[in-house]
Amino acid sequence: MIKLIAIERKEAASLLLRFSDGAWGVYDFSRYLNANTEMTTPLRDPAFFGRYFIEAGALAWPNGFDLSAESLYRRLRDDGKLHYDAKVA
Repeated sequence: MIKLIAIERKEAASLLLRFSDGAWGVYDFSRYLNANTEMTTPLRDPAFFGRYFIEAGALAWPNGFDLSAESLYRRLRDDGKLHYDAKVA
């Protein structure tokens, strides 16, 4: 099972995600910021967006919004943005 092991903010709505198998990728969360749902609207506030954390291997925010490591991994892979080398983005 893939888990998130580290997160680093790269831009206003992008996070560098590091996974338990050594893969990494920079994920753009703009689609969530623009979704305008009860759970994603708080992410528009840069200070709130920056309050991300890892909970049980998933990406989470204080309002209860979370994304599984597997789904993020799959999206990065499918978009050709998942990297398997040890270099930092």
